Amino acid sequence: MGDLTPEDKKGIGNLDDPGLPFNYPNREYGTVTMDTTRARFQWVSEVAYKNVHRIVTRGYDTTELMEEGYGMTDVLFVDFQARIASVEEDQMLNYVMIMALEDGLSAPAAVSRLVAQSKTFLTQACGASVHAFGHAYGAYSSFGNRLLDELAAGRESGLDIDAIAQGIVDENLNDESLGVSDLMLKDPAAKRMVARAKKLGVAGEYVELMEAIVEKAQAASDTPVDIDMLGAMGAVMMDIGFTPEATWAILAVTRSFAAGAHFIEETERAEYRRLGEVLTPPEMYDGPADRPVPSLADREANAKPALTTDLDEWAQQEEERKSVWGSGYSIFEEIEDPSKKTGVKSVGK
Repeated sequence: MGDLTPEDKKGIGNLDDPGLPFNYPNREYGTVTMDTTRARFQWVSEVAYKNVHRIVTRGYDTTELMEEGYGMTDVLFVDFQARIASVEEDQMLNYVMIMALEDGLSAPAAVSRLVAQSKTFLTQACGASVHAFGHAYGAYSSFGNRLLDELAAGRESGLDIDAIAQGIVDENLNDESLGVSDLMLKDPAAKRMVARAKKLGVAGEYVELMEAIVEKAQAASDTPVDIDMLGAMGAVMMDIGFTPEATWAILAVTRSFAAGAHFIEETERAEYRRLGEVLTPPEMYDGPADRPVPSLADREANAKPALTTDLDEWAQQEEERKSVWGSGYSIFEEIEDPSKKTGVKSVGK
């Protein structure tokens, strides 16, 4: 590198074009002397540090935490909130995490199993499972930040909890991230979680607000609704000090434990699927019937252009497109604040 001269770089593409805003051939070659006038790039963190003797998080030696008898959930409070939690708060977090850990053969578990069939590593399956966590499996960010914003704005305006809840319901009654739905009308798990928070004495303003939202939503809805797991978990986690983002991180990783179990079982009980091995039986296909491929000479006679000539033709084409699953024409998007909405309201023909 040190023997190169500007002449060696001439003639490479247009890099020696005099019209360029810089003189490329005359640029410095090789490595450069370290600039000692600026601080070297480095990570700076107040979360944790490590040396040859200790790992310390938020000032607490993790070995000492373990030896003293603190558990995993205790350290989550330290890591995310820089504090030792009360016994009741720790018990509540443990309750929430157990509830979040397993959900049967739901979409995230199915994803883990599908990835397992490709002869992958367990961590790839767990990562894919966590990536499958859309708003249907915990819209904690949009749910929690709405409560944070509305509660703060309501207080500033002098509103009480009922008035704040009414405003939230008026604007978001049919939103998937409201925390109120028809999902758990027969399942008492969400209500039990709120009851446990009250029994432990850790239920606070967010549980109170959530209960008011449920009451207002039930009065406004044309169909039966009640608090769902998003509403219960989200409100309880915020009352014990976790932000919506921290809640999202903790519960997504918690579910990845179950994803690992599903990966292992799929690996043990099913064979790997090799490329080209999986075939599709007729009963699993409902697309167009087999049809001949037109010759290139007949292409124009069989082609169907995307452009239309009038409004009626366009409307007819739109309806036809909506009948083609996988085209995207049956997805209706909400053009609203993405931080408060799920992005997709409904899908249908």
